[in-house]
Amino acid sequence: MALNLDPLYIVNLVLCIIIVILGYMGSKKAGDKTLLHIGIAFGLFGLSHLATILGFKDAIEGILIAIRAVAYMVVILALYRAGRKA
Repeated sequence: MALNLDPLYIVNLVLCIIIVILGYMGSKKAGDKTLLHIGIAFGLFGLSHLATILGFKDAIEGILIAIRAVAYMVVILALYRAGRKA
């Protein structure tokens, strides 16, 4: 296990953290769970980036694929539910 300090993964992780925070704060302020769901999805993406940075990518690649798939499904669900409200 070796650290992978690839700037791409680090920038993606930082942006995911920002989106999680903004999604949480936005959902509290606006009372819209769609924002929270988007934040949760990007939190999952952030976990996959963190695992890659920490050098676990090869050891848990199947789990990372599952995490990313769940994150995409959360985004799809949030957008579907938001579209139904409109």
